[in-house]
Amino acid sequence: MSMKLRLVLHNIRSVYNVGAILRTAEGLGVDEVIFSGYTPRYDNAQLLPHLRAKLNRQIEKSALGAENMVSQEAVTDLSAWLVQSQLEGWKIVGLENNLAPEEEAQKVLLGEQKYDEKTVLVLGEEVAGIPAEIRQACEYFLEIPMVGRKESFNVSVAAGIALWGLMQKDLLAHKRS
Repeated sequence: MSMKLRLVLHNIRSVYNVGAILRTAEGLGVDEVIFSGYTPRYDNAQLLPHLRAKLNRQIEKSALGAENMVSQEAVTDLSAWLVQSQLEGWKIVGLENNLAPEEEAQKVLLGEQKYDEKTVLVLGEEVAGIPAEIRQACEYFLEIPMVGRKESFNVSVAAGIALWGLMQKDLLAHKRS
């Protein structure tokens, strides 16, 4: 049985982070990347042509072709989209290390999470993280263990680690076949 994984990029500021995440998502078999908030989107038809071309070039620098390989969708109301996803059987998981005290009990160490067939992984803004109203939809929050003095990884690095941890079972099974 193969895991289905959607990746939400909410309010990611850096086009280079977006490109790197698209490349990682494609390489690890993410089914779809969802853009919300002010996250820069590849080939955004709402932008003027010269701005779209500039943004596309920047994303392409780190995506290296993955921007054309992974399925993408932009949503305007992420809260409603997450509710609909839950109704369709998707588990909503946040990648967040800046939790409120009452949310700490929902923290699960990466590698100790249960295997869900349909998972939505939500990433938030590089500094502020996932907004409180979006965190409310999360069933649990993944924690990436760290031993250094820094409190967090760059969002694109954290995305890669979390995606690998979530999909490791499927990736290793695929490698063996």
